[in-house]
Amino acid sequence: MVALALDIGETRIGIAASDGSGRLAMPVKVLPAAEVVGMSRSFRYVLEDHEPDVLVCGLPKTLAGEDGPQAERVRAVAHEVAGKCGLPVEFVDERLSSQEAKRILREQGLSERQMRGRVDMVAASLFLQAWLDARRESKKA
Repeated sequence: MVALALDIGETRIGIAASDGSGRLAMPVKVLPAAEVVGMSRSFRYVLEDHEPDVLVCGLPKTLAGEDGPQAERVRAVAHEVAGKCGLPVEFVDERLSSQEAKRILREQGLSERQMRGRVDMVAASLFLQAWLDARRESKKA
C-alpha cells in the first residue's frame, strides 16, 4: 500500500510518499496550496508517479492533544483533495513535526532561507513515517 502524506498549510503543502511496501516515508516536494487543491498538472504528476492508495494528512493538535485552531480548515481541505483524487483520507497528529524537520535540516547545514522550501515536505515525511510505524505495530498485535 502506498500512502501520500500532505502537510497542509495556508500557502504551501508539503508532500511525502511511502515506498510500495509501506515501510519507509520519503519527502517528495512542496507545492503551492492552490495547485494541490486545484488539482494542477504538477500535483497530478505526483499522483501519477506514486499511485497512492490513501492520503494521510497531518492534523494540527495542541500540546494537550486536542484539535488546534487550524484543524477544521485542514480537515476541509483534506476531504476536498481526497474527494477529487478518489482516495480515502486518514489523519495523523502532526504536533512538533515542523520543529523536528527544522532541526534535521539545520543539522544538515541548511540556512533558514534554504530550509523554507523543504520544511513542509520533511515534516510530512516525519508524520507519515509515524503513521506507517503505528499501522505496522497494530498489525502485529
